[in-house]
Amino acid sequence: MNKNIKRNITPYIALIFIIIVIYIISGVGSKVNKLTYSEFQKELNNNKVVEIHMSPNSEGSTYNIEGKLNDYSKKETFYVVAPLSDDTLNYINTMQKKNKFELDVSADPASSSLMKFIVNILPYIIIGGVLLWFFNKQLSTNNKSMDFGKSRAKLQEDKNKVTFKDVAGLSEEKEELEELIEFLKDPKKFTKMGARIPKGVLLVGQPGTGKTLLAKAVAGEANAPFYFISGSDFVELFVGIGASRVRDMFRQAKQTAPCLIFIDEIDAVGRQRGTGLGGGHDEREQTLNQLLTEMDGFGRNEGIIIIAATNRPDVLDPALLRPGRFDRQITVSLPDAKGREEILEVHAKDKILAKDVRLSYIAKRTVGFSGADLENLLNEAALLAVRRNKNEITMAEIDEAQDRVIAGPAKKSRKYTEHEKKVVAYHEAGHAVVGIKLDGANDVQKITIIPRGVAGGYNLMLPKEETYMSTKNELLEKISGFLGGRVAEEIVFNEVTTGAHNDFEKATKIARSMVTEYGMSSLGPVQLEHQESSVFLGRDYNKSRNFSDAVALEIDQEVRKIISEQYEITKKIINENKDLLDLIANALLEYETITKEQIDYLVEHGKMPTEEEVKNESTLKELKEKAKSLGIKGYTKMNKEELEKVINEQKKD
Repeated sequence: MNKNIKRNITPYIALIFIIIVIYIISGVGSKVNKLTYSEFQKELNNNKVVEIHMSPNSEGSTYNIEGKLNDYSKKETFYVVAPLSDDTLNYINTMQKKNKFELDVSADPASSSLMKFIVNILPYIIIGGVLLWFFNKQLSTNNKSMDFGKSRAKLQEDKNKVTFKDVAGLSEEKEELEELIEFLKDPKKFTKMGARIPKGVLLVGQPGTGKTLLAKAVAGEANAPFYFISGSDFVELFVGIGASRVRDMFRQAKQTAPCLIFIDEIDAVGRQRGTGLGGGHDEREQTLNQLLTEMDGFGRNEGIIIIAATNRPDVLDPALLRPGRFDRQITVSLPDAKGREEILEVHAKDKILAKDVRLSYIAKRTVGFSGADLENLLNEAALLAVRRNKNEITMAEIDEAQDRVIAGPAKKSRKYTEHEKKVVAYHEAGHAVVGIKLDGANDVQKITIIPRGVAGGYNLMLPKEETYMSTKNELLEKISGFLGGRVAEEIVFNEVTTGAHNDFEKATKIARSMVTEYGMSSLGPVQLEHQESSVFLGRDYNKSRNFSDAVALEIDQEVRKIISEQYEITKKIINENKDLLDLIANALLEYETITKEQIDYLVEHGKMPTEEEVKNESTLKELKEKAKSLGIKGYTKMNKEELEKVINEQKKD
């Protein structure tokens, strides 16, 4: 039976049971015949009495006698009031010995009263209590639907307290929030100087960058009450409920000030007004109006700070972002290599890692990963280690976990034909050759021809260095890197496949952005397109066109020109390095998966390395990086032993 059906039927079954008990205890259907004492004596003399129960009344002046006659039905009894005297008792005792009927005499009036209470009154008290509890429960359940206007904001418990020690890789963001913590700890320090702390702080960043964690850490550091709520918790079906919840939330917060209110995904309620279909009576707009009023209606020293988070600041109402409301905006960016290493250290505290696992190496390989992605990476690696019955997490599990996070699990059951396998191997090798020969192209970190997700093969390509901007030449070489797979197919097999469709998508996107947004074409430094966001729909469905049809034709010609020129350049690189292409492709056909270290060794020595050679090569590379950071001259020509000696001497000095 369905659980919901059981839950709905149970109260009615309980009610029916209570009614039956009441029916039994109350004696419904029973008959009591009231006799006079003389009639009672007559029945005794005629030997018609079957049983008698005697008890003195509470006043102690008479006997209350109950009993049955032999011609009575099952629920029929008689009741008699007799004088309280020894003669009455002796008479009944004499008749009992003569006629042998059942006799029960209670000589204690108090015990009789207690028994009457237990038998006649207590059951009704118990039943009444059960009924009262039952109806109260039903009413309280029904009333839950009536507290629409109550705030859904929850107060964080102390046991879940988070501090800045738990937040890694966000040093600049934490510095921005330090003064909020000081204000929450000592508000008088600011008010004495006449300073006004920001009433609202907006955290903007991509999903998973740590906006919610950062807000919790502020509350934990300040040891202040921390209320958290989602923007969607305000909006209801009925107009006015969201505004009521906003009022109730601020009323609660004022009672525990100084405190923090954290509103996650505020774009759910803070979208620009006038874009919906309800005008000023729209529920979301009324909720936003109330939020604006509450934020701007603070007294100077009320000590309530609003922290909100969103990844869509472009759709927020301008009134939210003006001074006096959310007057400080902090961008929470994706972490750099150092930040990723710090985040990995935080999440690796409860993991059992092998000695050869270097978090700095993992950080360099995870460009573009957010904090949530890195946590998921280590968790996936831990799950794989358990699945493989290992006692620690090795680099093999971390490599596999990274592949699973980026491209999905390996499709080992999907079988290639020999020709398809060879095409995929040369396709991926083409990307690798271009990445090796062009400085601006993405560096190949790992290649596999084992299918993953929807891809037939997988090529992990990352920038050689993390930069915040790209030159025109770097963008062109990235396009060449994406075209390397198709060019390799064409040169080796003299035919092309559908495997390069995603490569073309990325290459075309870069080329069009160069023409229409970056001003990197013969059309000049003019921005011809920009993203146009639809506030009502909440997504970027189209781009604005600020040009004529003639210019549109020129844009298409320029994009085609860039792609065509880079295609020819890529073809030249592949033709000049055909031996390297064959070398990498044959290694892929034999080993199916090769890493950057193996590729580098393969390029230098012309053969696949052993595990020991890969380890030595990796150690040598690390030593060269250390020597470079220490400013040691001529380090590129030194071997492993020479580098170790020079670095140790440098450290001693």
